[in-house]
Amino acid sequence: MARYIKHNQDTLGIIVSSDMQLEQDSINFVTPNDSSLQVGVMSRCKGYLVKPHIHKIVKRVIYQTQEVLFIKSGTCLVTFYSEERDVVERIEVHAGDVVMFVGGGHSIEMLEDVEIVEVKQGPYLGELDKDRFDI
Repeated sequence: MARYIKHNQDTLGIIVSSDMQLEQDSINFVTPNDSSLQVGVMSRCKGYLVKPHIHKIVKRVIYQTQEVLFIKSGTCLVTFYSEERDVVERIEVHAGDVVMFVGGGHSIEMLEDVEIVEVKQGPYLGELDKDRFDI
């Protein structure tokens, strides 16, 4: 269903390919229930209604920022790094793919003009949120 990039037992990222076949009339989350950011894939038939609802205010504790990228157009090379800053895997992603950064580090090289939608937890703390390193 999804491709999991792991180092030892740690998940560094999840790739949901644009050509992934979905089971009809289903919803499947690619993240575990305890993940601080939830990503699911959904297939619903015409006429299906997600009933109106409100999300309750619930206090949550988040220790690490996770990001989700939706590649709208173009191609880029995503590199996943271990916590020790070693390259674990490089994956080319294309328009329609979804990339989730769960742990470790990452870099993104644009191989052509790219449009990306990014989603992550907030509030954003600027440079306090990141530890940049040279490769």
